[in-house]
Amino acid sequence: MANTTTTNGAAAGNHAGNESGRDHIVVFPFMAKGHTLPLLHFATALSSHPRIRLRVTVVTTPANLAFARIRLPSSVRLAVLPFPSLPPLPPGIESTDALPSASLFPAFLRATALLEEPFAAFMASLGPSPPLALVSDFFLGFTLRAAADAGARRVVFHGMSCFSMAICKSLMANPPPRPPAPGDGGSFHVARMPERVRMTAEEVPETIARMCNLEAPMTRFVIDHIGDSDTRSWGMLVNSFASLDEDYVAALESFYQPGARAWLVGPLFLAAGVGDMEEQDPEGCLSWLDGRAAGSVVYVSFGTQAHVADEQLDELARGLVGAGHPFLWAVRSDTWAAPPVDLGPDGRIVRGWVPQRSVLAHPAVGGFLSHCGWNSTMESLAAGKPILAWPMLAEQKLNAKYIAEFIGAGVKMNANGGMGRADEVERKVRRLMDGGSKEGRRMRERAAWAQQAANSAVSDGGTSQLALLELVNELQGTYCDVIAQKNKC
Repeated sequence: MANTTTTNGAAAGNHAGNESGRDHIVVFPFMAKGHTLPLLHFATALSSHPRIRLRVTVVTTPANLAFARIRLPSSVRLAVLPFPSLPPLPPGIESTDALPSASLFPAFLRATALLEEPFAAFMASLGPSPPLALVSDFFLGFTLRAAADAGARRVVFHGMSCFSMAICKSLMANPPPRPPAPGDGGSFHVARMPERVRMTAEEVPETIARMCNLEAPMTRFVIDHIGDSDTRSWGMLVNSFASLDEDYVAALESFYQPGARAWLVGPLFLAAGVGDMEEQDPEGCLSWLDGRAAGSVVYVSFGTQAHVADEQLDELARGLVGAGHPFLWAVRSDTWAAPPVDLGPDGRIVRGWVPQRSVLAHPAVGGFLSHCGWNSTMESLAAGKPILAWPMLAEQKLNAKYIAEFIGAGVKMNANGGMGRADEVERKVRRLMDGGSKEGRRMRERAAWAQQAANSAVSDGGTSQLALLELVNELQGTYCDVIAQKNKC
């Protein structure tokens, strides 16, 4: 297996252990922080669970190695594959958050597809006894064949809720016959979903709406490199929990091969009990929050992926100041020099690392103005904090709808990825932070319910804890079936 290395003292070919490899799971995340982090948490939860005896290997690339290593226990092994060179990608760019321009994302996707050969060689190097399973991101469609050739099950990971994933699949498989035109206020039912799940044209994610364009780079990648590898997977790993998402499990599973199951094992960061480097606070965010009154601060972040234009940041700054609440704002921009207004002592901009889970759990934080990436959504709900939902890309419009209309733990901006004006920011922040109003009390009650439900799910005997154990038990129970395809059990 040329050009592949492993860390934590393991040689690439020495993974076969007791019981003919039945104790080994390989995890292969897509190289985007929002996709990688939950799978690192999954690997941690597997390797550290007192009732599970598994060896876990995470596959990564050289530039992502340090990020993964510092977030994993020493019991998890790391296999490093060389990242392909593919102009116009600059050398050393191996994660989507490092892309100098969003226009390079299609090239980045094509580069990851070139990992097929070295990954297949890595899987073959594990010897005659395959791992129990390969857990890999849906973007890495080639991993289905590599897993099958090695005699392993493939469990696919999307990084979305059952709600959002089922809607995306429904809209691609069953486009509404006459979807309402944008702006006319009409709605349509989403096929295979419960009757109450209705949408407007504005709520359809742009990536899904563009799938009808067969020449669009994203569409071509899905057709050429993902195809049916997703729906032919043995099962789906879902970073959610039953009391939040169980109503949409059947709809999601209906798009997969017969017998495939959705395994709801989240919130994965709670299941893993993570902390350490992820929760370091080099910018002093927590000490700044210590000086603010309980429930008074708005935390603002749009994640690592969304690009927010300078003029939008200006509008956001004016709206936050006008709302009159203290705010802690994580800004990811290399071009925005300074806010157009005086932030005063109660406005804090942070351009470095923010320990988001610790910030959300801080008593001073009363609400989260968020892009509604699913990881951030889960972290906010697990902290019991309501959300002002401002979706930017991917399935975030669906997450925003889910939070505001189905869970009831937040309110939506009207911008839906477009320009949000200062006056709307001001109004919506006040609604979010008004804990004394009927709406505010309702949002907080629902966020508190989600917090309790999330912690219960990962506790001993909780639904996510049991799903994790059942996933492993079922994989071990079907191991002989896999081996029989190549030899005899």
